[in-house]
Amino acid sequence: MRRGIHYLRQLQAANLPSDVIQQGQNRVIEASLSLIREQAKLKGQLVRALGGSLATTTLLGVPLGHNSSFLQGPAFAPPLVREAMWCGSTNSTTEQGSDIKDPRVLSSVGDLPVQEIRDCGVDDDRLMNVVSESVKLVMEEDPLRPLVIGGDHSISYPVVRAISEKLGGPIDILHLDAHPDIYDAFEGNKYSHASSFARIMEGNYARRLLQVGIRSINYEGREQGKRFGVEQYEMRTFSRDRQFLENLKLGEGVKGVYISIDVDCLDPAFAPGVSHFESGGLSFRDVLNILHNLQGNLVGADVVEYNPQRDTADWMTAMVAAKFVREVAAKMSKVSS
Repeated sequence: MRRGIHYLRQLQAANLPSDVIQQGQNRVIEASLSLIREQAKLKGQLVRALGGSLATTTLLGVPLGHNSSFLQGPAFAPPLVREAMWCGSTNSTTEQGSDIKDPRVLSSVGDLPVQEIRDCGVDDDRLMNVVSESVKLVMEEDPLRPLVIGGDHSISYPVVRAISEKLGGPIDILHLDAHPDIYDAFEGNKYSHASSFARIMEGNYARRLLQVGIRSINYEGREQGKRFGVEQYEMRTFSRDRQFLENLKLGEGVKGVYISIDVDCLDPAFAPGVSHFESGGLSFRDVLNILHNLQGNLVGADVVEYNPQRDTADWMTAMVAAKFVREVAAKMSKVSS
């Protein structure tokens, strides 16, 4: 954040007219979106030519970390998650039998150049609009569906907003996290990674929000949950709630289902490469059981808050995040032959 603001101040100190600065910002934003647009068009054409796909999961990286309240390392995550996805230590077949080498199962449009946009002094209001627009560009190319690799959890708000607006109505959200991320404005930042679901709910972009794995929640988190009618499933009652959570059926009567996975939903023993260590979390298999058994039309997803700066030397958490991406991709894609 400071870097972008610093550069804007340099431009202002050089006595450049505000309209010149804004024109420059507009050009950088348009160039950034053009790259996503053309990638999406190319991948959409390929998938349609191959045939047999009703839904193709499409990766979009959003390397944004400045809305983190503690560490900003998640900005470096997307390239490492992509690398881990194709690590030779495993194969390309998911647990439910899909092969992510099939471009009808998994495609990619690259990473949005967040830092380059911010270097021009673009503020968060416009940046969030750019993230939303990039998601819509993916969705315009049927049958592509967005799976966004973060980045901190603030990206969920513009992604969900874009999906809801593009589909023309609210969706149901399954949110796996140690934290509810529903502060009205954490430390005065309405776009904080700890406030993303407050923005989503107040915008009426979701009908149901189910938060699973919660084990760091205060009075405001619970009151905000009540205010928005959030279904909060805390770890202290997980053994009681397990059967329900492993047999979820979502999305009936709305435009579909969205999954948001904060890697710190897991106990740190399974994923040390996160900014916030919160013991007593879900196991990796707990999460996969919930994902694999979920019934509903999955229209989008994100995997966020992997922090490479806190990972092990052999990138253990990158592999964890990559497997989340692979399994969600298999769940969202629909290939008939």
